[in-house]
Parts: sequence; structure tokens; C-alpha cells
Amino acid sequence: MFSFWRNLNATRTFMSPCCAATELFSARPRQAACLCSDRRLSPSDLSRKCSGKGFNVPPSAEFVARVSGIPTMAKLPHQETADGLDAAFVGVPIDTGTSNRPGARFGPRQIRVESAMLRAFNSGTRAAPYESLMVADIGDVNVNVYDLKDTCKRIREAYRKILATGCIPLTMGGDHTIAYPILQAVAEKHGPVGLVHVDAHADTSDVVLGEKIGHGTPFRRCVEEGLLDCKRVVQIGLRGSGYSADSYEWSRAQGFRVVQVEECWFKSLAPLMAEVRAQMGSGPVYLSFDIDALDPGFAPGTGTPEIAGLTPIQGVEIIRGCRGLNLVGCDLVEVSPPYDTTGNTALTGANLLFEMLCVLPKIKYY
Repeated sequence: MFSFWRNLNATRTFMSPCCAATELFSARPRQAACLCSDRRLSPSDLSRKCSGKGFNVPPSAEFVARVSGIPTMAKLPHQETADGLDAAFVGVPIDTGTSNRPGARFGPRQIRVESAMLRAFNSGTRAAPYESLMVADIGDVNVNVYDLKDTCKRIREAYRKILATGCIPLTMGGDHTIAYPILQAVAEKHGPVGLVHVDAHADTSDVVLGEKIGHGTPFRRCVEEGLLDCKRVVQIGLRGSGYSADSYEWSRAQGFRVVQVEECWFKSLAPLMAEVRAQMGSGPVYLSFDIDALDPGFAPGTGTPEIAGLTPIQGVEIIRGCRGLNLVGCDLVEVSPPYDTTGNTALTGANLLFEMLCVLPKIKYY
């Protein structure tokens, strides 16, 4: 199937999902009838199956079973590089930087599996990402699970190549360590960026167990290296017990806006995001979403859960509130499937990544 999609992309000739499935799974593909030519189909059926636009489109579950095929993100075609893409889903399967429960290395794989439920349009916002951007799944960074520093080097080099093509990466983690080398590559291309950081934790520790690199330290390292425009950084959902009376003093001292979870309880976050958009302005912005920002009642499959967190509705509001920002990259991290046998945490992660895709620049809305 992968070679089929690569050949399809190389020619830039569009084939509807139903036609592609017919060609792929028919015993005699040359003689297979294209479902799009079925005169019994209504115009609305045809519009879901066929398009004259040269973008990748996930196959509809109306015509191709969700359980079939190789589980790429949203059942999009797989591509080995970001060449020719406007946006790409990429996995970084590590948990070497985790301080508590491991398992985030399996996050990208499980998110892809649960993403089979995703469809082509956003019914809430009427975004049509696959009529706007060329998108594919470009697989995983080849990480070194025995050496975190080497892994960071590999991530940084991989993202340099992705960004050099003009592609916007949508990353599936992996623990939050990955934000550091990704932002190194992002800042090389765009200069210091604004940051919308959604998390239960500030991730601004200096040294943990003698180490400066881990999932609790990425944004301290980013500030030290000048990767962030500190006046355009907001941290949303912070909570939990701390090592001092004010766990977020360092963040505020850098100029970050800190929105503790207590400010979010029992309310819509749409007004907050209007303020965030004004804060971010027109400059480049990176969105980093740790799944533990959500309350563990909704997302138990994570390594460092904290009670009394955000709801999935608020998570969606935050991401939709990023519409109009100059987003140059996004990530969804810390999904640990072993701690949620229902798959709901990964399912939530997959949907949040789809919401991120729907707020990228140049997205068409109906």
C-alpha cells in the first residue's frame, strides 16, 4: 500500500479513496469498476468519494473498512520524507526522559491506531484540511532508546530536514523531552518563537537527578538557548503539588503568562484564547500539548497524572482558539497506552492532533 501511495504522490494524479481501495483490494484491479461511476449514488455520496483536487484524502469508512490497511495517522498515505508536503504527521517514540511511569514510546503507534475514527472534515468548525494542504504520515524519527542525548541529536537533525522543505510538523510523542530538540530546529528556521504550552507541569526544572535533559526540563533549556520569545509564551493548565510555595516563579520571571488550572475551572476558555491570540500577534508560534493537561479521569494513559485538570472540551477550545496564529509546528505528547487499556487517551490525542491540523495557516473553512 505504501508503494501505491508513493507512486500516486509522485504523479500528483488524484484518485478518490474509493477508487484507490478498489484498485488495491480487487483481485482483478484493471477490470474493477470505479465506485464513483455508480449512477445509483446521490450527488452527496459522490462528493464524499471523488474530488478534482490534488490533495491526499483519507479513505472514507463508508467505503473502506476502518480495520483494513496499515494504520497510518488518519489512514493518510505514508511518505518517507516531507518533500512536497504542507504538513506532516511524524512520531517520536521515546520515554527515556520520563520521571515516573514509562510507556510513552508506544504513544505514536497507539494514536495512529485510534486515529482510524477520524474523518475528512471538522464538523464543529467546518474546516476542510484535506482540501487545503497536502498532508501525509512520514513515519517515526529513528530514535536511540538507550541514549537520550543522542536521541535529541537525531530529533533535531530530522526536524531540520522536515522544516527545510517548508512542511509544518505535527508531532506525536513520546515524552515531553522531544519539545527541546524540535524547538532547536524550529528556531533555526524561524528565530525565537511564541509558545502555547498546555500542560499540568511547567517543565522548567533545571537539573533532575543530576541531568539537564529530561521531560521536566525542556522549556528551561529552550529559554537558555534563546529559542523562545518569552513575552509570547503562555502556559495553560498548570497544577499539582510543588517543590516550593510558588512552583511557577521562574516562568513568570522570564515573562511567561502562567494560567494555573484554578483559573480554568468551570468556564469556557474561548475568552482566554482571544487574549492569547493578541499576545502572540503575527509572529511564528509553536503549540505544545501534553495530554496530562487533561484531568486523568479523561486521559489516564499518561506518565505523570495530576487531578483536577482540564476537560477535553477545554482542550479543544484551546486548540481552536489558535486559529489565525502563525503556527509553525505542533506536538501532542506523553500518551502512555499501557496505563489506559480502553484506548481513550490515545483516541483523545488523535482528535486533538486533528484539531491542530484544522487550525494551521491556509486551512479552508466552509
